[in-house]
Amino acid sequence: MTPNPTRRHLLTAALCAATLAAPAFAQTAWPTKPLRIVVGFPPGGVADVVSRVISVPLGEALGQPVIIENKSGANGNVAADFVAKSAADGYTLVMSSTGIESVNPALFAKMPYDPQKDLQPVAAAARIQLFLVVRPELGVSDVKAFVALAKSKPGKLSYGSAGSGSTPHLAGELFKQSANIFATHVPYRGAAPALQDVLAGQLDFYFDPGIGIPHIRAGRLKALGVASAKRSALFPDVPTFGELGYRGINADTLFGFYAPAAVPKDVVARLNREINKALALPAVRQKIADLGGEAIPMSPADFKQLAQIETALFGGVIAARGIKAD
Repeated sequence: MTPNPTRRHLLTAALCAATLAAPAFAQTAWPTKPLRIVVGFPPGGVADVVSRVISVPLGEALGQPVIIENKSGANGNVAADFVAKSAADGYTLVMSSTGIESVNPALFAKMPYDPQKDLQPVAAAARIQLFLVVRPELGVSDVKAFVALAKSKPGKLSYGSAGSGSTPHLAGELFKQSANIFATHVPYRGAAPALQDVLAGQLDFYFDPGIGIPHIRAGRLKALGVASAKRSALFPDVPTFGELGYRGINADTLFGFYAPAAVPKDVVARLNREINKALALPAVRQKIADLGGEAIPMSPADFKQLAQIETALFGGVIAARGIKAD
């Protein structure tokens, strides 16, 4: 029997309503399980600390636990490769410096993943200033005295970093190039172990990404300069290298979140929105400020643009200094 016009209209309306409701339901259904943030550096470093402070409000906003997992190595490549090859469902992110896309392709002869094709930016998190810190036993009180000491002992002073090609390493290379000094670089698997060896007297100096601030305040380390375009609000008496006549030493470290390239755009948009909300919270902003940095909420496109600017800066020093991955 042929349905009457009224019944046919009702059926059509019901089908249309169901079709329209399906995408909305799909959007509201995510997330339905815990999220995992894979940090590209060891526990105790800036990426780890920032991830953990953001994970609490992020989990509350999403209604799911956020689990932090550290996979350090290869200047963030180990974690980035793991996430790039994970399911593209939005449940696995990597937290790393922008070095995974701005530095590593120039640093490594062969990359296990393509950061431009296999990953997509989700949200920026923090911009961290780097401080040139020395152990007090060196007996220097400013950059001029430190440079004089280094020139009197070419190659004798040693400095650590979070690994070859990490921003603290590149800041050291920019400084050596600008000051015309030679010092021995010792790479570590993260900034935290490098800091421990400076404190233990095994290293003479390093460029600290904020985790050594309590030791600077306690007098166990001395900050001589800031590798940034502006002074730090934490140590307003410590000059920038530009002020001292050393040009081009602007090595702020940018940290943020990436996802597999195929994660749906609506999921990325939701993550970006919630992470930006977390970064606006006073407690989160203060924790990042305590590390000598600032929260930088922004869109994925703006985060990508910052990484591209960084590529031009660090690509030049990697080529000029002949830096290779260990």
